[in-house]
Amino acid sequence: MFKRFRNLFKTEETHAAEGLPVERESPADVPAQGVPSGSEERYVPEPGRKLDVQEFTPPDTATGEKAAEEGEAYLRRLQSKVNNLASEFANGRINRAQFQELFNHYQRERTAVETWLAVSPESDDWQKARTEGRSMVIRRKHKSQVMGYAIYRNDSGIPIATIGNFDLDTSLIVPMLSSYRSATAEIFGAGIQSSQIENGSWLCFVPGELTTLLAIFSSEPARQQLMTIEEIHRVFESANRPVLTRDVIDPNALFLPHQSYNLHRQ
Repeated sequence: MFKRFRNLFKTEETHAAEGLPVERESPADVPAQGVPSGSEERYVPEPGRKLDVQEFTPPDTATGEKAAEEGEAYLRRLQSKVNNLASEFANGRINRAQFQELFNHYQRERTAVETWLAVSPESDDWQKARTEGRSMVIRRKHKSQVMGYAIYRNDSGIPIATIGNFDLDTSLIVPMLSSYRSATAEIFGAGIQSSQIENGSWLCFVPGELTTLLAIFSSEPARQQLMTIEEIHRVFESANRPVLTRDVIDPNALFLPHQSYNLHRQ
C-alpha cells in the first residue's frame, strides 16, 4: 500500500531518473510566458502555417507618398510633351498625321497613369502604363517620305529629269502644268502647292524661274518638308543655270541635289 501511494507522488525528476515517461501539462493549460493571466488573447498561427510578415507590418507611408509624387511628376512631363507637340505642328516640323497619332498616344498614356494612381496611389503600379520610346516609333511610322521627283521645263512642259519612283502618267501631268502656268499669278505666285492624290499620296508643285519640280510624297508632308524641297529646287536651278538655258538640255549634265533629301529607297 505504501509503495503504491509513494508512486502517485513521484516528481518528474524521479520519473526521468527511473526511465519512466513524464506526463506534462498540455500547452493549452500553460499560460504564455510573460503574459499575465486575464490579458488579451495573443495571435497564434495555425499549426503548420508560416507567419506572414505582412500581417504585422504596417504600410510604408513614405514609400506610398513617393510613388504618388513620381506619378504626378510623370503626368506633368506628359503635359509638357503635348505642349511641345502642338508647337512642333504649328511650326511645320511634323505633319498632320504625326500630330494626331502622337496626341492620341499621349492622351491614352495619361488616362492609364491617372487610373493606376486612383486605384493604387500608394504603389508604383502606375509605371505599368509608361510607354516611353513608343512616340519615336509613331513619328517614324507617320513621317511623310518623298517617293519620287520629276522636273519639267516651264517654256515647253517637256520633262528633263526624274528621280526615284515617280510613276504618274506624263499625259496627265502636262495638262496640269499648263493649267498652273495659265494661273501663275494666283497659284505659282503663292509659292509651293500640294494636294492629295490617289492612295493617300500627295503631289507637290514647286515653281521655279526656269523649271517646275513635282514631288510625290507618301502622305501629307509637313510644311517644313515643303520649304526644304523648295530650297533644294532653288539650288538646283542656280547650279544648273548654264545647262537649263540651252535650247536642248542634256539630262546627264545636270546636278540633282534632290537625290540626297528624304528619298524613299525601294
